[in-house]
Amino acid sequence: MTKIVFMGTPGFSAPILDGLIEEGYDVVAVVTQPDRPVGRKRLLTPTPVKARALVHGLDVLQPEKISGSPEMERVIALEPDLIVTAAFGQFLPEKLLQAPKHGAINVHASLLPKYRGGAPVHYSIIDGQPETGVTIMEMIKKMDAGDIISQEAITITDEDNVGTMFDKLSDLGRKLLIKTLPGYLAGSIETKGQDEEEVTFSPNITREEEAIDWNKNATAVWNQVRGMNPWPVAHTVFEEARWKLFEVEVLPEEKTTEMPGTIIKIDKKNLWIACGEGTVLAVKEIQPAGKGKLSVTEFLNGSGKSIEMGQVVGHG
Repeated sequence: MTKIVFMGTPGFSAPILDGLIEEGYDVVAVVTQPDRPVGRKRLLTPTPVKARALVHGLDVLQPEKISGSPEMERVIALEPDLIVTAAFGQFLPEKLLQAPKHGAINVHASLLPKYRGGAPVHYSIIDGQPETGVTIMEMIKKMDAGDIISQEAITITDEDNVGTMFDKLSDLGRKLLIKTLPGYLAGSIETKGQDEEEVTFSPNITREEEAIDWNKNATAVWNQVRGMNPWPVAHTVFEEARWKLFEVEVLPEEKTTEMPGTIIKIDKKNLWIACGEGTVLAVKEIQPAGKGKLSVTEFLNGSGKSIEMGQVVGHG
């Protein structure tokens, strides 16, 4: 039986771990990030992968940094045939990559060489891509640059956001990994190098990038909002207070000459806001500072009842 060490951290990774176990692979250990404080009460919380591993009764290792750690030596001592990573969140040192008989492979949530880095799903949506996908790749020391073992695409629909795409890509990744592993372990799959001229990057999103630039057209703002929902969440500023925006809609039939960021219409369910190039966006779901997530109807009946047309957002 093939001995595998699995390394992963978020909800994206947990179903992939399940797939390995259901398929009968011998998962001899799971490596994940340390427990972190979560929520307003800062409760120490295990990662989704740790929670799932404990359900399966697996050994869990949680090094703050895997390189040079006792946990790394323990993984090597287990003599795994293969390491499988999926959004682990740390680089693996060469000594670890070379230890297993079949090396280490990664389940990456993009169509490499596009969107190497830590936020491929976010940027695929923010950039308005019609599709994304999953790549099974051999791991090397350079980030996401190893040879491609297998790859499969999936459509990004208008209804998708980061949350729905992570769910779809996790399921796709689990299926593609299970389909790929027998041939990879048998050495019957011909891997393919990445075209360096086609490489793009998707670094982790900064706080500044979460702020909406209303000078962009409505479609670009719509892509940003759904490309950051449910996390980290795009925001704008109104009278020095932060509004997080969860759901917006492009109004292609509407045009305006008002300055971008101007509230041009208020109805029972929407705030209409002017965007760049004379386009218009309807805000439908919002989280004002100090409040929970609200429909615009709830917002306008409460703390937003004093909002008026002609006021401007995005200038705190």
